[in-house]
Amino acid sequence: MDATQQFWEDFYRDKDQVWSGNANPILVNEVAALTPGTALDLGCGEGGDAIWLTQQGWRVTAVDISDVALQRAAAHAAEAGVEGIVWERHDLAKSFPEGHFDLVSAQFFHSPVADDGERDKALRRAAEAVAPGGTLVVAGHAGWPTWMEEPPHKDVHFPTTAEVLESLALADGEWTVERQELITRDFPGPDGQQGTRSDNVLRVRRSG
Repeated sequence: MDATQQFWEDFYRDKDQVWSGNANPILVNEVAALTPGTALDLGCGEGGDAIWLTQQGWRVTAVDISDVALQRAAAHAAEAGVEGIVWERHDLAKSFPEGHFDLVSAQFFHSPVADDGERDKALRRAAEAVAPGGTLVVAGHAGWPTWMEEPPHKDVHFPTTAEVLESLALADGEWTVERQELITRDFPGPDGQQGTRSDNVLRVRRSG
């Protein structure tokens, strides 16, 4: 096991549950009007998005680097009575799921242990996996919460939507940018601190 996988295995082992179990609100908003088909969930974590997508009628392949996360996600799906999700372990710097998908989702696809350019390369591969007429949704943090005075990782760069779009290097005439937006929401701290956090949302559609 290499250092990157070890980091994420430890990240999930550290707590019995890391995430809320709910689907990311940005994904829900961006996908609600789409006709369900095949979907690829990158960095699926404990499975909240994959489970919700399946409940909406999508046929989901869900990917994470962590075996602990995938085992937990599969257990959560079983508890919810959700069947049919294909769970695959990939270090996206080294391997990628086969096939093309009507929806590819990368929600908060950040890693403090990624090499330079690793995220950009994975997202370009994600765009290649979008089927004709399909959609790519990339959501990412735009910065730390306003109340956080000492961020846990000080050297992290949060790409803007413009930077993500440029790094995707999408072929001219083959893609339509349907949303490119900065969203700011209330985000209280763990001790009740008042504050906000901003996120970037990019949704692009491949020509049919």
